[in-house]
Order: sequence, then C-alpha cells, then structure tokens
Amino acid sequence: MFEKNIDFLAIGDITTDAFIRIKEASVHCRIDTENCELCMKFGDKVPFEYVKVIKAVGNSANAAVCVSRLGIKSALITQVGSDENGDDCIKELVKEKVDTKYVKTHKGMPTNYHFVLWYEVDRTILINHIKYDYKLPQIKKAPKWIYLSSIAANTQKYHAEIIEYLKNNPQVKLAFQPGTFQIQLGIQELKEIYSRTEVFICNVEEAQRILHTESRDIKVLLGEIHANGPKIVLITDGPKGAYMLDGEHFYFMPEYPDPRPPVERTGCGDSFSATFVAALIMGKSPLEALVWAPVNPMSVIQYVGAREGLLNTENIEWWLKNAPEEYKPREI
Repeated sequence: MFEKNIDFLAIGDITTDAFIRIKEASVHCRIDTENCELCMKFGDKVPFEYVKVIKAVGNSANAAVCVSRLGIKSALITQVGSDENGDDCIKELVKEKVDTKYVKTHKGMPTNYHFVLWYEVDRTILINHIKYDYKLPQIKKAPKWIYLSSIAANTQKYHAEIIEYLKNNPQVKLAFQPGTFQIQLGIQELKEIYSRTEVFICNVEEAQRILHTESRDIKVLLGEIHANGPKIVLITDGPKGAYMLDGEHFYFMPEYPDPRPPVERTGCGDSFSATFVAALIMGKSPLEALVWAPVNPMSVIQYVGAREGLLNTENIEWWLKNAPEEYKPREI
C-alpha cells in the first residue's frame, strides 16, 4: 500500500490533562506582577467546582492536532503505557487524523497523566513525565518538518538520536519549542539542536531561563537565541503579543483581539507555534505566518484545554479577513 508523505512530524511526550476548577484560592504577585504564586489553604480541604479530563494532549500532540485540522498531513512520535489511558490517547489522535504509526506502547508502564489546577483564566500544571525507554523509530519517508517539543528528563541519548537523524536528512526542517526539561538541559547540551533549528519558539520567561538572564529586553533575548543557531526566533508574551527575529529584522505582532472574555489559557503557546509552522508549510512567508499564528490562540482561549478551540484553515482565513485595522505586524 502506498504510504503518504508526512509534512509535519511531531516528537514529544503525550499526556492526559485533568482540569480541576478551583473555587477558593488567591494569587499573589511581586510588585512587577511578573512572578505570581497560586495560594491555597495548607492542611485543609480545598473545594473545587468540577474536573474535566482531556486525552491526548501535551506540546507535541497539541501541535500535531493543530496542523492536522489545518489540512496538513501530520504524525506523532510519542510514548504511551499499556493501559486504558494510553489506548484512549491513541484513539483521540486517530479521531483527529494524526498518523499514529510511530506511537510506541510500553508494556507494564502507565501513560502520562497531569493535573491542571485551574483558577480564574490561568492554570498551574502538576507534571510527571514517565521515564520510558526512548528510542527513535525508523522513519521510512522523511517529513518536510520535524517539530520537537517537551520530552522527559534523562533523554540525552534520545536527543542524540534525533540529531543524528537530522544530520542524515539535511532536507528536513526543524521547529523547536523546548519543554521544561529541554530548557533545563541548556543550550550547550543541545547545541546541535539549536544550530539545526529553522524555527525556535518560546515565551519570555522561558527565554530568560534558557539564557540565564533577568533581562526582559526582547531584542536582546531574540538576538542571543538567534546567535546560537536558530534562523527564525519567536518569543511570545501572553496577551501582550509576540515578537520575531527573522535573521535581519525584529517584529512585534499584537494578539488577535478576544471576541469574549478568555476562559482558560492552556495550549495557547502550542497553537501559536504550530500555526506558524503550518503557514510556512503552506508556502507563506515568515511575516505572513506571524499574522496567522495568533488567530488559533484567540480561539483556544475560549475553551477548556488545548484542543477544543483549534481552527481549520477556512476559520483562520475568516478571522483574518475580519481582523481590525491595528492587527498587523510592525518592525521594532
């Protein structure tokens, strides 16, 4: 049977998110309002409103579903356990038309399950990445793009396998949206990943951690990450917008105006990143892709979880056609 080429191959952990809607809590921030803490009564019973369980999520899974809804052939390399949770995650991917032939089931192990403490419009995620025996599968036909994101700790050998594959397939472009443990590994440990990256995406706080700086000078953050190899660097700053360095020019892109008050922010960064790469796959320029990227987060934020609000191409084109005049990039 003829095997279709994959345009977008995501690599990263998959999980189930259980959203716990908290009723009684408070948020305390420093005077700069940038560093905030979620506070609840310790040693007490804390009431919650309800729990919503969402299968087959995680940075790379979210990205694979996002581009699939945009009509792009996508697949996911990930790990699941031999449990009902793992089976359900695979079923969800199939439902979303994501190719699952590279999903590895590990006998006798559980599938990742995370708890999301949801208070007001933001969330704190309790994560526990299962340490599987990670091995890169044999990829029969090289994809146009590999999208690398969050993977568990102690996976240096796995990252080395990914690097080796990229060396042997120089035509494959790499998008890198580092997860928690990849940020902890640092640029030096992943220097070959950084030097091979076509598109790099993170948020402001992640850029600060990667570069070991407290500076919020966006041009400095963009420039220093670019100096380590990525050709195009994007840094998001939540509702404040996003920034891009295309190698020569710095741009600011405002968020797409929310049609209604936001519900919950999980998956906004993933949908921004994946939509940007999807637009490039469609043949759009980086500047055009920067205009496309914020539209999906605008929709995602109207729902609970990372997947329900993801748009198709027709939806995005409608929102762009009806965008306000001020919704456009500007050079900074």
